[in-house]
Amino acid sequence: MAGQRNDYGKRSHSQSDYGGGKRRNPAGDETGELQHGIGNDDTVYRYLCPLRKIGSIIGRGGEIAKQLRAESRSSIRISESIPGFDERIVTIYSSSEETNSFGEDEELVCPAQHALFLVHDRVVAEELGGGSDEEREEEDELGELQQKQVTLRMLVPSDQIGCVIGKGGQVIQNIRSETGAQIRILKDEHLPPFALTNDELLQIVGEPTVVKKALLQVATRLHVNPSRFQHLLLSTSNNPYQSGGMFVAPNAGVPAMGAYGSYKGGWPSSYPESRDDGGSAKDFAVRLLCPMGNIGSVIGKGGVIIKQIRQETRASIKVDSSAAEGDDCIIFISAKEVLDDQSPTINAALKLQPRCSERTERDSGDSVLTTRLLVPRSQVGCLMGKGGSIISEMRSVTRASIRILSEDNLPKIATEEDEMVQVNDLEPYMF
Repeated sequence: MAGQRNDYGKRSHSQSDYGGGKRRNPAGDETGELQHGIGNDDTVYRYLCPLRKIGSIIGRGGEIAKQLRAESRSSIRISESIPGFDERIVTIYSSSEETNSFGEDEELVCPAQHALFLVHDRVVAEELGGGSDEEREEEDELGELQQKQVTLRMLVPSDQIGCVIGKGGQVIQNIRSETGAQIRILKDEHLPPFALTNDELLQIVGEPTVVKKALLQVATRLHVNPSRFQHLLLSTSNNPYQSGGMFVAPNAGVPAMGAYGSYKGGWPSSYPESRDDGGSAKDFAVRLLCPMGNIGSVIGKGGVIIKQIRQETRASIKVDSSAAEGDDCIIFISAKEVLDDQSPTINAALKLQPRCSERTERDSGDSVLTTRLLVPRSQVGCLMGKGGSIISEMRSVTRASIRILSEDNLPKIATEEDEMVQVNDLEPYMF
């Protein structure tokens, strides 16, 4: 890291202008890469790096990435590139323990925060670093570097983005006012193709120092409010992200109802409470009701969408419209699964959920999603809980309307042994 440009133009040695120095020394390999996945209480950031700047954080033979890991003592994993798209995901994570010194006051931050600042420093220095050293020094003396606009983009799970937005948008407005940065949660159509089902796209625009101040506030809030599902961001069973010494990231699912924001609580599950042994696979299935008018969105032209979801999740997905006597058909999703592993069935259900849901508009202009599932009557009790305790908790956590509908509301395609679960939720407002 010696000789790297920091403070967006000025040289520094071994630490960014965010700070660096005191840090823990957890078990890891010689590059500083930690040998564990993401835990429930870890701090995680997913930074989008433009392709043209990716070399500034990888380096020849991955040397810079190794330095960043060693300096921050965090895990840094870089996704593979997708043809036709100009960003790659830099996943940064560590224990949430605040062990690294920060800034001039040596305030302690966790290793992932430290690494995020180091990565951002390098990306911005690369963006502002065109021309010779002499030209950059002259621009810096004239203050021209600090007048340039930079853009920062991050992926944030939808169950975590609320800590940045705040009630009624109050938190994001305060960050805008205090830093002068333009901060937006972009709409779904701006999400990159490698985004997960429940991702939101956070964008910060402004002069370098302004963006840096806003990043500090955003990173701190995400640190204090981890996503409930971040431990599933890395799938050790599918791909350890490692290829030839550089880390790459395959598409992976996350258990939260999508960028449309329906279910943001724990795993819905009809797994048995006990298992024969620690590694036996069991059949697990979910049945989503889908309006006939939505089938095209589920299948896609020539079956391209359903084939892609099958490939990404490794779940069996079948569309059963043969028995449809009304306006609905059944999407049958299943797989043989081990309870402790990431669920192909649930990942597929989460990807299909926004496509199977009905969308209605309220007079207020809010858009409401209605998702319906068929559940065997024998398993409804695990959703209700004693005295309705479980369903009440899910309603409280997700703020969604969750109901077990009466038999009168069952569609004709349902069997006599079925109950119908209906979930209604507002689509998240984009600021």
